[in-house]
Amino acid sequence: MTGREIAASELLAADEITLLRRALLEWGGPARCSDPMAVAMGFADSRDLLDQCGRLRSALHDDEPLAPVDWARTLLAVEIVFVSDLAGSGVEWQTTTGRSDESTIRSLRSIQRKLSRTVSAYYGRCPRA
Repeated sequence: MTGREIAASELLAADEITLLRRALLEWGGPARCSDPMAVAMGFADSRDLLDQCGRLRSALHDDEPLAPVDWARTLLAVEIVFVSDLAGSGVEWQTTTGRSDESTIRSLRSIQRKLSRTVSAYYGRCPRA
């Protein structure tokens, strides 16, 4: 599944990009990802998840275009790290990020709407490159 690569600034507001970058950082901190969970999100394993989160954070910061598969993996990784207490930051989100659950979910819903066309090929599918 391929599509046009798109830079974050074409789709998202600056604060939404900041949220994505911060959420991806959680995987290297309080979040605990197993290899099977990482594979389900479209990564090779948990080590690849950490490596790719670093790459994706940099690409978002530098406004480099991302392929739809990268947008899908980013969105799924952010959704899980925010909500899941078993694999992600969960109830510690507010403590570790300084962001309230309420403001995060409002921003995340906005991001989901804005990315819907870009990631639509991956609805119900594992986003693999």
